[in-house]
Amino acid sequence: MTELIVQTTAGGPPAFRGPSADLVYFLSFAAAERYGSQHELSQAVTLLRHQHKVPLGPLLRFTDIRAESDADRQEQERLWQDPAALADAVERLIQAFQASRKVQELCSGFPEILPRLEDLRDQARWAAERGARIRLLYTLD
Repeated sequence: MTELIVQTTAGGPPAFRGPSADLVYFLSFAAAERYGSQHELSQAVTLLRHQHKVPLGPLLRFTDIRAESDADRQEQERLWQDPAALADAVERLIQAFQASRKVQELCSGFPEILPRLEDLRDQARWAAERGARIRLLYTLD
């Protein structure tokens, strides 16, 4: 099952309230957008990043949960980040998403993106309230 896995140094944050596969796809195409991807999710990211000025950096810090080498494990360790910055970026993304009919149209085939972004924001806030660090991992099955 494809899913986003949120880990914190304070233990498990509240769980996603639904499937997170659409959010994994969104983040993956957000990363691919920089390389010229023309997928509708990448087009939505282009609008969010350039027209709405959403800072996506904290959302682009993710990797596969399966660490097969020391380099993979080092990459996972490097991904720990400030949850307040992640929560702020996700909140700005949610606001821009809700304000843009074009972004909503481009993402219409992935109806779980917005609800899972709201969950991710809440998870990051949860970690920030506890003075914890946070990282994003995914699994593709």
